[in-house]
Amino acid sequence: MELNRRNFIKFLVGGVAGIHVTPLPWKLTDDSAIWTQNWPWVPVPPEGAFATESTVCTLCPGGCGIEVRKVDERTVKIEGRTDYPVNPGGPCPVGMGGLQLLCNEDIRFTRPMKRVGPRGSGDFKDITWDEAMEALRGRLAGLREQGRPEALVAIDGSPRGSTQALLLERLLMSMGSSNYTRIPSAEDTFWMAGILMQGNEGPMAFDLENADFILSFGSGLLEGWGAPGRVLNAWGMWRGEQKGKTRIVQVDSRASNTASKADRWVAVKPGTEAALALGLAHVLVTKNLYDRAFVRDHAFGFEPWESSDGKRRAGFKALLLEKYAPSKVSRMTGVPAAEIERLATDFARARAPLALCGKGKGDLNGSLYETMAVLALNALVGGINRRGGVLVHDKLPLDPFAAVEADAIASAGLRKGRLDGAGSATFPFAQSLVNRLPELVLKSRSTPVDTVLVLAANPLYTLPGSGAYRRMFEKVPFIVSFSPYRDETAMMADLILPDHVFLEKLQDVVWPSGLQYPLVGLSRPVIEPLYRTRHAGDVLIGLAKGLGEGVADNFPWENFEEALKERFKGIAEGAPGLTSFDGSTPPWETMASGGDIRADYESLDDLWEKMQSGGLWFRPAHAYGVRNGLFKTPTGRFEFFSTQIELALEEQSQHGGTDEVLARMGVSARGDEACMPHFEEASSGGDPAHYPLILVPYEMINLASGWIPSPPFLFKTIFDNQLLKQDSFVELNPETAAKLNLRQGQRVMVESPAGRIQARVSLFEGAAPGAAYLPLGLGHTAYDEFLKDKGANPNEIIEPARDPLSGLPAWWNTRVRLRRI
Repeated sequence: MELNRRNFIKFLVGGVAGIHVTPLPWKLTDDSAIWTQNWPWVPVPPEGAFATESTVCTLCPGGCGIEVRKVDERTVKIEGRTDYPVNPGGPCPVGMGGLQLLCNEDIRFTRPMKRVGPRGSGDFKDITWDEAMEALRGRLAGLREQGRPEALVAIDGSPRGSTQALLLERLLMSMGSSNYTRIPSAEDTFWMAGILMQGNEGPMAFDLENADFILSFGSGLLEGWGAPGRVLNAWGMWRGEQKGKTRIVQVDSRASNTASKADRWVAVKPGTEAALALGLAHVLVTKNLYDRAFVRDHAFGFEPWESSDGKRRAGFKALLLEKYAPSKVSRMTGVPAAEIERLATDFARARAPLALCGKGKGDLNGSLYETMAVLALNALVGGINRRGGVLVHDKLPLDPFAAVEADAIASAGLRKGRLDGAGSATFPFAQSLVNRLPELVLKSRSTPVDTVLVLAANPLYTLPGSGAYRRMFEKVPFIVSFSPYRDETAMMADLILPDHVFLEKLQDVVWPSGLQYPLVGLSRPVIEPLYRTRHAGDVLIGLAKGLGEGVADNFPWENFEEALKERFKGIAEGAPGLTSFDGSTPPWETMASGGDIRADYESLDDLWEKMQSGGLWFRPAHAYGVRNGLFKTPTGRFEFFSTQIELALEEQSQHGGTDEVLARMGVSARGDEACMPHFEEASSGGDPAHYPLILVPYEMINLASGWIPSPPFLFKTIFDNQLLKQDSFVELNPETAAKLNLRQGQRVMVESPAGRIQARVSLFEGAAPGAAYLPLGLGHTAYDEFLKDKGANPNEIIEPARDPLSGLPAWWNTRVRLRRI
């Protein structure tokens, strides 16, 4: 047949028709489906019996209730619980993806190990648990024999007040070391502000669900703030059944998810939230919109007064009138004066207004003076211990264990005090300052630290100035990690004693962050440990017993469960609570009704048995409106002027002037102003002429930014303008980018006085001019191919500056510059 155009077309038409007629394509498709489902390397889950078990998630301090679906003993899915009051519904994305952190051998340590290669190489050798325990026991016993127990330091990321945290601190005290340090968070700042202004050591409790006006100063309500499951449920209620009844105003320098979905976004210059809060307070005072009865009957330091030495004190009201007029605050914050006045008026006229603080997820500690300013704003509208406000609680009645009995060696070590200076004249209100350790170790000729125990923490990744921590760990002779994960800090360790992970481990969850009622959750294991790991609490108890009578006498328990149960004696004998929740009446409604609570348990054994099934003790009751006898400050009132700050300054001024003492504390204010909420301008080691931008790290709900890694599936939820292949994106306002001659997608080096990282440019109208925004949770240098080298970690270039007065890290003070590459 001649091949011409006509015949060629006939051939094609016939071929197409033949393909549709013949069964060959359909047979090939069928065979392909069969072959691809039966390749030998394709995993086929075995069949088995379905079951569900309830427990509590411990991947963040929120403590959401979760239900784990199992096939035989294999976990297959994590869902939320409807019978748990914190989050009657689904968990957050990290919690939903938690199974990937359980079964991934590439990111977990499966057995004890010791380092055999250079430090930081990750070259380890398997050892037995007996060998591991003896190695650490011998090291600690040697410190006591040498009379150097204070050379033992712990870095702990366990939740505040948890039994695991108490056991680790108890081990150090029994050894003779005061150097127990904690990874800081917003809870530490809340605690300090509560002590200084209210005199109460209980947690800061926000009655979100009963508020009708939420004024959030940077709190990422949709980014994982507080207990994420609880806050997301509250948001759904505000936008569902209570739509139009609760207004949400977000004060933020960036158009975050929360700002974008709020009723109003108030854009401020980065780091000026305290100034805005005080500007709003000024308007409340000048327009007589504040709660005069509360201020008159229950507050101190607002109006002028004469102190016992005859000195005239101006008070907080005078400070507001002098320094925080809307016109002045507008210049500080960039918020128009008219908007400041309108916002203050709206806030004051709400039935139950509530101001929140704690930036992002609340995993990072905030500014102490900023927190005090927001707390003062709540007080001015009478929102302290009022329905829909900030509730004042005592500490949970969990038994704190008997006091440590220190032997002669321990007593000598404890007398040498803390290495980090927490509680000293310079940092009188700090309990722990882990951020000072690198400075102190690196400047010493011979390190004062011999051994570091790292538990539930990854300071090399999560703390600012991570390069300094790396240099510190290179200098410390011996490092022990209890991490179940192959994280950055564990890679520097000499000895790995891997803990169980959540779902394998018994833990207590003590009062989830920001919750308005007392609650203790019990996270119970739902499966047997997959690998040769061991509960860190059991390791600490076993280690103490191996160190002899001086230490062992302070650890009378056989195991962690026995120690945990002992703490519940206080709850069994204290105020009545409940061990079950049926979901019919939300706890905040029960609280508002003022109904009596009758315990549904009769003894400690009965309470413990019921907690094994429900994993819960809570008390949904509160005495709203009671203020008499509520505040435990020296004046017995809510203090706008903190007499405890004044006392600390007076005590230290005997060794130098008050101004010198304040300078050592990092406080720029002088006189009475230092004892009251005020705005402290951010200070940075970077010259604005050379580093023109302020660096603002931000958090996302779909990325873990703490010591626990992100489940790899979550990387599929990140947008291409946040992470593209290996590159993070630094967000810039188009106006800022134009001044720097930068374009979308362009690669840049982000440089600060502390270091530099690489990123791409993302132009974002929601970014404040003059600022550079980088996400936290990326930039790991450890773990597996799904986590390692994905993006950049802003902590590498954040300067290790200190927050004034508290001494805790300052996260939002670093200045940077961008250089095209």
